[in-house]
Amino acid sequence: MAIKLGMEAKLFYQTDGVGGTAGWNELTNVRDVTLSLETGEADVTTRANQGWRATAATLKEANVEWEMVWDTADAGFTAVKDAFFNNQAIGLRVLDGDAGQGLEADFSITNFSRNEALEEAITVSVTAKVTYSTTAPAWVTNPT
Repeated sequence: MAIKLGMEAKLFYQTDGVGGTAGWNELTNVRDVTLSLETGEADVTTRANQGWRATAATLKEANVEWEMVWDTADAGFTAVKDAFFNNQAIGLRVLDGDAGQGLEADFSITNFSRNEALEEAITVSVTAKVTYSTTAPAWVTNPT
């Protein structure tokens, strides 16, 4: 059995998007990353279904949520913050390990909420959603 632990997973970013040349960098200042993949649904029920509702998957949707420590000296933090405030796409790879597999796409940062718990480090909760791009999202295996 080939199980993976969350601490083995990797989140990479590329400031100029998936099709860019800036180079992929690991976002190491992250914790509790969640990749959500869903599809819309179309009702395709007919009389031939003999009383059963039938559904077909339609458009796919993806978002990534994670938390980062508020560290303005961290290049990854700055790249995510800048993508949010400048309304710019950022390329993300959400992989299950160094030479793993996962989603690669251009994302918009749609949530950048600062959390200031009294006895904890200041953190930021981030949500990224797939955005308009000339490069379609793809499930990648062992990307270089």
